[in-house]
Amino acid sequence: MNLFHHYESALPYDGFLHRYGTESQRHRWNGVLEQVQLPPSQTEMVQGFTRRMPILILAGAWCGDCASQCPIFERLARLNPLIEPRYLDRDEHMDVQHALTINGGNRVPVAVFFSEDGFEVARYGERTLSKYRELVRQQVGASCATGIVPANDPMLAQVTQDWLNEVERVQWILRLSPRLRQRHSD
Repeated sequence: MNLFHHYESALPYDGFLHRYGTESQRHRWNGVLEQVQLPPSQTEMVQGFTRRMPILILAGAWCGDCASQCPIFERLARLNPLIEPRYLDRDEHMDVQHALTINGGNRVPVAVFFSEDGFEVARYGERTLSKYRELVRQQVGASCATGIVPANDPMLAQVTQDWLNEVERVQWILRLSPRLRQRHSD
């Protein structure tokens, strides 16, 4: 399956929320977006990225994990327009859902990172390591999180760092790619 083909038809953050989210869900996602902050050193790093990075994110506006993580991508994109997240609704795109199962299950959010010319670079999802560590500490069962993030929640900062680490890793893969270095003469 050519997932980059699906990226090209996926929606940006606001378009995805407008089409698939209720007013309450949009409020929840945007509330998290307002809370996502990066320290100056990380902001400078993200703003210094030079390679275009399309990211396909399989999500659900209804999903608590998506509400607490997907706004991180929007914050990064607002810092550097070369980071280009686009969203597909999990339930409307069963073929993509099937291609991106994790441990035999339908999970969200799942991010697929691409090079500017459509080569898949990495996949990551559905929860970050920090989130799993927290869930293990809390001994949470199989229930889905609410996506409600309290103000000054340290978990949001940790999950933001986890996603930023993956975005940074992919950027350096792209930056050091011999194929792309030849293409850009750098």
